[in-house]
Amino acid sequence: MTVAKEIERRLATLAPARLELLDESAKHAGHAGAAPGGNTHWRLTIVSRAFAGKNKVSRHRMVYQALGDLMQHPIHAMSIEAHAPGEPGAPSFPGKTDG
Repeated sequence: MTVAKEIERRLATLAPARLELLDESAKHAGHAGAAPGGNTHWRLTIVSRAFAGKNKVSRHRMVYQALGDLMQHPIHAMSIEAHAPGEPGAPSFPGKTDG
């Protein structure tokens, strides 16, 4: 299973209405945390009812908990944009997961 598929599988525990995951590792080539072949630097946009009423720090902790040991290896860094459905600023885009 690819790293991206494993990230998506683990994030499914948050029942995302929308999920967009981008491997941005190529932008970080030469950085200490970068590795040949990528899979180290990610940008995540996720919309889930599980985030309703939670602040930004709590939402990020929920993502980190869902990802577990992937946050140690192979993930070096992840930019997270986490929203509850319908809240101001929540993105509207075709996602990989509808729910």
